[in-house]
Amino acid sequence: MYTSGSTGLPKGVMMTHRNVLATASAVLTIVPGLGSKDVYLAYLPLAHILELAAETIVPGIGGSIGYGSPLTLTDTSNKIKKGTKGDASALSPTMMAAVPAILDRVRDGVRKKVDAAGGLSKKLFDLAYSRRLSAINGNWLGAWGLERHFWNLLVFKKVQAILGGRIRFILSGGAPLSGDTQRFINICLGAPIGQGYGLTETCAGGTFSDYDDTSVGRVGPPLPCSYIKLIDWAEGGYLTSDSPMPRGEIVIGGPNVTVGYFKNEEKTKEVYKVDERGMSWFYTGDVGQFHADGCLEIIDRKKDIVKLQHGEYVSLGKVEAGLIVSPYVDNIMLHADPFHSYCVAIVVAAQAAVEDWARKHGINFGDFQELCQKEETIKEVYASLVKAAKGVRLEKFEIPAKIKLLSEAWTPESGLVTAALKLKRDVIKKAFSQELAQLYSS
Repeated sequence: MYTSGSTGLPKGVMMTHRNVLATASAVLTIVPGLGSKDVYLAYLPLAHILELAAETIVPGIGGSIGYGSPLTLTDTSNKIKKGTKGDASALSPTMMAAVPAILDRVRDGVRKKVDAAGGLSKKLFDLAYSRRLSAINGNWLGAWGLERHFWNLLVFKKVQAILGGRIRFILSGGAPLSGDTQRFINICLGAPIGQGYGLTETCAGGTFSDYDDTSVGRVGPPLPCSYIKLIDWAEGGYLTSDSPMPRGEIVIGGPNVTVGYFKNEEKTKEVYKVDERGMSWFYTGDVGQFHADGCLEIIDRKKDIVKLQHGEYVSLGKVEAGLIVSPYVDNIMLHADPFHSYCVAIVVAAQAAVEDWARKHGINFGDFQELCQKEETIKEVYASLVKAAKGVRLEKFEIPAKIKLLSEAWTPESGLVTAALKLKRDVIKKAFSQELAQLYSS
């Protein structure tokens, strides 16, 4: 199976049946009540390790699989004829796997509908959401028991209908999920999100959050098939002796660790190591920290860290995850250059949100491309990025100083993102090299 190619050319990972079964059997011990009544909605490509693992588990429990696609997922998806049902409505699944980009779209779609409805229904939604949020955050005066059922019936049932109304568990993996989206999905769908961490090289196995863990930003304890250790990465300033939590590069061992890269011995020797006991270990290149309760949190990626001109380190992925919550942003790639003291960003505008803003402010435009080139649009989107940055407490040097606003969405077909909607940084940098150069020269 090939890696997604988000950091360069895809590499062929050689995996055995034993590797896949190690992950599948470990997940079976984590999610309670899996059985023949479960229906799984499959819409990610089978060339993605998360999907392969999920589709190995479902037949193993006697469940059913319904096949869909990302563009036909809900009733309002792009490729669904108005007035007809999307995959989720037709199938009514009980489980699904999702990459953060899909869950972000669900969240944005719900917010858009609520804002458009306005009036009493918006006030009710906001009240119900704040009451449930209070409960999830541990406040005994929040919405529990009967009040929770009341809000589910009155408000959240309509949201749950978007994914068929029967979802009881969502598995999220492939990229970091923002805390804001995780909370939103938890509350509105009334279903837990199991955040997993794994790679193609570890057959998606690594860590998996507990079914009843409501904390955000963490990926749970190691799966029963995996051993995880942290090793010092002194250059990036991450040490296992750090306080209050040990930090370092994540190394995964166990029967789920694959054999190596196909016809690429040099790279295999670099990241696959076998210890004196014969156990295989994979050096992930991700940086994590262990909480006191044994849960892992991904805090950085070695390849995503750039040192600016004055010595500050910028984690591209961390900043992007913080900025993408802006309602005007469909996608974003942060760019940092060691020869400059500031970052810049290429931003794909969220068409519906930006056009709504323009109409409300009486801004005339011919098409969306024209609107994205207007100075006032760029200012508005930039202001929303600064607001999002402050919300997640980014440092001043992490906030892009300038942005280029694009009107065309990045899709796997365009080659700018992977099938799991991860950014292909090198491809985007080449495609928009002129725009990036202009941002630094202007």
